[in-house]
Amino acid sequence: MIATLLALLQVVATPAQTTPPIPAPPTVPSLPPSSGPSTGVPLAPQDWSGLPVLRMRRSATTQANTSTYVHGEVLAGRCDKAVRTDSGWTLTLDLAVLATPQGRLRRVTPRAIDCPTVEQYAAGVLVGTPRDSLDLGDPQGDTWYRTSMTFAWTGN
Repeated sequence: MIATLLALLQVVATPAQTTPPIPAPPTVPSLPPSSGPSTGVPLAPQDWSGLPVLRMRRSATTQANTSTYVHGEVLAGRCDKAVRTDSGWTLTLDLAVLATPQGRLRRVTPRAIDCPTVEQYAAGVLVGTPRDSLDLGDPQGDTWYRTSMTFAWTGN
């Protein structure tokens, strides 16, 4: 019975059909590789030691207790860079800042400390600084500066 079924299948089956080849996708012109961001804002230099210090005329922020967020990130285990002091804890973060002569911040680059949420938070706090709080001297054009922010809190 099985032999009969196989013979029947061989008779019914049509000769192998060749399938037409799949056409190649059309060639799409591509743009040349980009050498950096398209915003036209330069990246921070690798060596920050020669950058002038960004001076603040008054506190860099008017937000109430900016350290609360950083403290929360440390407690949550997302950042382990805080240092124990006699009065509690501190975390200091260095930043490079590109400012226009008018005091507009074009780019803020936090130094990587393996705490990305704290790095971005510090950059945001600095961006929120009023222009009249920055003492840029008398630059002739956009200038890179360096600064640091220290977050401090009490407790264990």
